[in-house]
Amino acid sequence: MTEPLLSTRVNATVAKIRSRLGGLTPTVGLVLGSGLGAFADGLENAAILPYGELPGFPVSRVVGHAGRLVVGALGPGGNGPICAAMQGRVHYYEGHDLAAVTFPIRVLVALGCRTLIVTNAAGGVNRALHPGQLVLLSDHLNLFGASPLRGDNDERLGPRFPDMTHAYAPELRVLARRVALRLGIDLAEGVYAGLSGPAYETPAEVRMLATLGADTCGMSTVPEVIVASHMGARVLGISCVTNMAAGITGEKLSHDEVTETATRVRGEFVALLAGILGELAAEDR
Repeated sequence: MTEPLLSTRVNATVAKIRSRLGGLTPTVGLVLGSGLGAFADGLENAAILPYGELPGFPVSRVVGHAGRLVVGALGPGGNGPICAAMQGRVHYYEGHDLAAVTFPIRVLVALGCRTLIVTNAAGGVNRALHPGQLVLLSDHLNLFGASPLRGDNDERLGPRFPDMTHAYAPELRVLARRVALRLGIDLAEGVYAGLSGPAYETPAEVRMLATLGADTCGMSTVPEVIVASHMGARVLGISCVTNMAAGITGEKLSHDEVTETATRVRGEFVALLAGILGELAAEDR
C-alpha cells in the first residue's frame, strides 16, 4: 500500500489538533528546550495535548522534555499572541530519522504558526562566551550528515531546493536585540553547529568547529529550522550556553550540568521570550 503524501499526514494531524483547540488559531510556534518547558505553563486558556495523542508525533524519552503541545494565549488575561508551544522535542540520537524529528515543526507551520521561535541548550565553542549566556542564532552549520528534506519533495509543503540565506530572519534578530537591550540582558550572537550526538564532541572536534566558524554547538535545532524555512516560516533561534564545549575548561561534561545551568538562567530566558512575544503582538496590532 502506498504511504500517504507527507502533506496529507501533516493535514490529518492539524485537523486532530484543531478539533481540540476550541477555535484558537496559533500564530507563533515555540520549541522549548531543556529547562524552558515551564514557560508554556503560563499560557492562558490553554489546550494541552500530549504528543502520544497526536498522529505522527514522536515521543521523547529525554529527561526534562515533557512531551506536550500547549496552545494558548500569552499575557495577562490572555491578550497576547496565541502560541503553540512544544514542551520538549525528540532528537535524532534517540533513533528517529530526521523526517520524524521535524514532523511536529511541519504541523506547527501548517497549523498557522508562520513565526517559529526555537530554543536550545548548547555548548559554548567561542571562548568569549560563558555558561548561562544567551546567544541569538545568526546562522548554522548542518553537521548531522543528512537533511530532513532528503527524499521525494512534497511540493504542497515547499520547493525542492529552498534558499537558506535568511534561515534566521534578520528582522526577528533586530527585534530580539531591541528587547534584550530594554531588559538589560546580555545577548550575544553567533553560529550554531548541529551534530548528531549523543556523545558530546571531543576536544579535537570542538577545535574543528571553532575553525569552521561555530560559536555554539548542540544536538538539535538545525533540522527543525531547515524544515520551517522549507515551508516559508520565519525563524528566531536562541541558545542558552549551559557549558563550555570539551577541551576548553578541562572539565568533563554531563547532562546534569546542562539541566542545572538551564534552570539557573530560566528566569532571564523567560523574560526575553515574553518580551519578544509582546513585541510580535504589538507588530500585529
